[in-house]
Amino acid sequence: MHPTRVHDLGFAQVDIGREQRQGLPEVVYGPGKTPGQIRAIVAELLRDNSGPVLVTRVDPGTAAEVLDQLPAGSYDATAGLLVWRPAAANGFALTVVSAGTSDWPVAAEAAAVAEAVGLAVTTVQDVGVAGLQRVLRVREQLRAGDAVVVVAGMEGALASVVGGLVGCPVIAVPVSTGYGASLAGVTALLAMHASCAAGITVVNIDSGFGAAMAAHRLAWAGSRRA
Repeated sequence: MHPTRVHDLGFAQVDIGREQRQGLPEVVYGPGKTPGQIRAIVAELLRDNSGPVLVTRVDPGTAAEVLDQLPAGSYDATAGLLVWRPAAANGFALTVVSAGTSDWPVAAEAAAVAEAVGLAVTTVQDVGVAGLQRVLRVREQLRAGDAVVVVAGMEGALASVVGGLVGCPVIAVPVSTGYGASLAGVTALLAMHASCAAGITVVNIDSGFGAAMAAHRLAWAGSRRA
């Protein structure tokens, strides 16, 4: 299959060659698409790729309509994720950490996407810096993984704390939780970018998906060199 191959559906140009280029079929962003459009895109991806097919940010009603015609898939309501053909675990260990319970939906998206594409996922919930002893209690667990995704709102300080505790790659996700001066995640975003812990990767606000894809790229690059 040519790595730049595209199928024209009229309303969508389906990137069939992405799996060959990046090790994973194109992931479908659900919002703004009708159930019929999602079904048509997913059908193309399933027909012309061998790996997992994902649709993100899907509400329960849309998910039910899509699965009515493509019943082999599964739906995670907390993560808002539809999945067909989830990948077998590839041995890359990813820990997904959330600072607070309010941050969990974003962390759940990161964990569900990462697991669907074949990463071995461990989750750690509610270890924010307002009670620093909570994250210190799990520091050995954090150090055991190949990468850590840190999901935090407010001032986003947990990413710096974890970045100072572990030697593996840290992928920080700023979350739009917090009071007024948190600025819907902008404060956490800027704090994570300005972190004193060198080498942290920062993705977009509320983008659990983006964090999972960053981890996938790390895992895929490593597997190609093995």
